[in-house]
Amino acid sequence: MMAVNFARSGWRKRSGWQSFKHSVRHLTNGERPLPASSQVVVCGGGAIGCSVAYHLAKVGFREIVLLEKGSLGCGTTWHAAGLVPQVKGSHAEIRMRKYGVKLYSEISQETGLDTSWKGVGSLLIASNEGRLTSLKRTQCLGRLHGVAAEIVSPTECSKLCPLIRVEDLVGGLWVPSDGNVIPTDVVQSLTKGAKMKGAKIFEKVSVEKIEVRNGRVHGVKTNRGDISCEVFVNCAGQWSREVGMLSYPPVTVPLHSAEHFYIVTKPMKGVDPMMPTVRDACSHFYFREWNGGLLAGGFEPQSKPCFHD
Repeated sequence: MMAVNFARSGWRKRSGWQSFKHSVRHLTNGERPLPASSQVVVCGGGAIGCSVAYHLAKVGFREIVLLEKGSLGCGTTWHAAGLVPQVKGSHAEIRMRKYGVKLYSEISQETGLDTSWKGVGSLLIASNEGRLTSLKRTQCLGRLHGVAAEIVSPTECSKLCPLIRVEDLVGGLWVPSDGNVIPTDVVQSLTKGAKMKGAKIFEKVSVEKIEVRNGRVHGVKTNRGDISCEVFVNCAGQWSREVGMLSYPPVTVPLHSAEHFYIVTKPMKGVDPMMPTVRDACSHFYFREWNGGLLAGGFEPQSKPCFHD
């Protein structure tokens, strides 16, 4: 099992929410009236919703309205770790992840807003032979798509990230072209890109009902008026299931939030700004550099569902 010393690091919450809200305010349409109609309505102003608006505008849609019930990036995005791996999942996922690396590293040239992309690489470690075999298969899958990845020894793992103990490791997988971003910076850049292409962005607008006629979306009712539309895109994150229930017949979204914990340390001695992201699937644990300290989180194998007494 990987071990990292947090004993003297201290604990603190991620900061900067007020400054982030101020910085994105100029990217929205503020208190202007909602349009009466739009070709597409996107529900949710996190990284996914803003990405959908940006890419729809990029391929030629000119009537796009994005609605966010709170502030842009205030939901799941605000708590995201910003990890950008490539060799994970299916062939389609790897192609999308490769595109993500390209997008996050280049979109600032278009929008003038940086995503805080850092190509620090990823180190996936294995504490047993079964996990190492899985990493070798992952390496082969990545190579099929042109993602360079190298199986490394425990000693090489230690050189790549001196913060980890490697006595009980059998090896690892090093993916040098992986990286990380700051999710709220991604939201700002995608939002500006979408607006530059004609999308309209509104905060403090809640979707209250999705109008359906003859089996097709006809429009949405909101707390600030109605919008007729041809396409409705549910990007509400952990609230997607509730949004699906707003139509009749309801659309079942098989999603429910579970508890997850992460910590953010104070700046720590020995943490390199270009330290690779480390993932230990055997321990269900990851960590990355964050403002001179560490951002770390664990994924519980038997997690508890949220929002239940």
